[in-house]
Amino acid sequence: MISKSFNLVVRDKIKKFKKSINVDSDKSISIRGFLIGSICENVSSAKNVLESEDVKSTILCLKKLGVKIVKKNPGNYLIYGKGLGSLYIKKNSELNFGNSGTLARLLIGILSTTPGIIAKIKGDHSLNKRSMKKLIDLTSEFGAIFLPKNRFKFPLKIISTDMPVGINYSAGVSAQLKSAAILAGLNSFGETKIIENFKSRDHTENMLIKNSKSIKIKKGKKKEIIIKGRNSLKPLNLIVPGDPSSSAFFTALTLLNNKSELLIKNVGLNPARIGFYKLLKKQGAKIKFKNIKKKNSEITGDIFVRNSLIKPINASKAYYVTSTDEYPILFVLAALTKGVSTFRGIDDLANKESNRIQEMQKILKQINVKSIFKKGELKIFGKGKFISTKYKISVPNLGDHRICMAAFVLSSVTGIQAKIKNFETVNTSSPSFLYIMKKLGAKFEKI
Repeated sequence: MISKSFNLVVRDKIKKFKKSINVDSDKSISIRGFLIGSICENVSSAKNVLESEDVKSTILCLKKLGVKIVKKNPGNYLIYGKGLGSLYIKKNSELNFGNSGTLARLLIGILSTTPGIIAKIKGDHSLNKRSMKKLIDLTSEFGAIFLPKNRFKFPLKIISTDMPVGINYSAGVSAQLKSAAILAGLNSFGETKIIENFKSRDHTENMLIKNSKSIKIKKGKKKEIIIKGRNSLKPLNLIVPGDPSSSAFFTALTLLNNKSELLIKNVGLNPARIGFYKLLKKQGAKIKFKNIKKKNSEITGDIFVRNSLIKPINASKAYYVTSTDEYPILFVLAALTKGVSTFRGIDDLANKESNRIQEMQKILKQINVKSIFKKGELKIFGKGKFISTKYKISVPNLGDHRICMAAFVLSSVTGIQAKIKNFETVNTSSPSFLYIMKKLGAKFEKI
């Protein structure tokens, strides 16, 4: 699914800018829209969808499962829902999730309780290296079987259960596993009860919330999600906002670049997704949310950013859940801020598209920025922005879009030359990234 491979060389320091941009649409919401629309009744519509490689992988998988999806015009789709338990694939056919962990976890949640599913499942080189043990343990509780036994990485075979029964599930930091439990519970007999121990993304709950027979949410010290299985779902009418995770990279670029200002329009500002912005505002970053509205149970608005000097970052474990994808660019900000920044509770970063802790440490080492990782805590000994341009940054083929983007920003704000291999992986989440960077004045060359 990945587009034509290319490497990228970033050479020159970016000049000051005062611009307004629109970022790519939210990947998490786009993928969920297609998956949930496929198990709703009747026809769902999804507008302003992200047309990235991960979303294309989602559409291809659903079409293989018998779902009719019609593209009306760029970004706008109709999803002809088959209803709960109605997805079907010829025995031992293959589903390829590409680079998308979101697609893998959520679709496996749906398939685990869809009767008659026997399929081969796999991802790309990067996804196939990631452990799916927690997902396999969870969906096995509903009755699904995975072969070969005691193997927790793709490729695998999934055999769904014909008699799924609801479970009690204690959710951790992963919104994807929580969503897998919700989606599996929708076609199970009885109730599925999910206790949320850490507040995580709630896009799945937001999309389903109008189905009062299927989902109830009790808010207290810990949120409780109760799924009443086997009730039909109403179709979606979805408008996807801009992605706050993609916006974070342009925000960081602006904060670090002298005399620069940026307005990022129509971004999703779901409280479970804006930990990056809250954390940086706490450290003195000039960031404001404007024009705030609510659409489809999701908060949206504009982000205004102005170049500013921030204090060293002190991120407790609580920030991890609400800013997971932004940690590579947070590490860049820490490296270019004088003083010691500390990031706690980040062990799960080791099981993303790459080991993001190790790989970002390698990049920082190349520009002589010291870092120490011990017992889930990373310390970065920031040197400030004025790092010698005698250094060079080299990023190998990791299949990790966020590390590629972080290295690009690091190179642009310092003027240190960077060679980033297989930059096409950024198309999995942010196909407009280079276009926007060019608009802001960044200079780069495709090889």
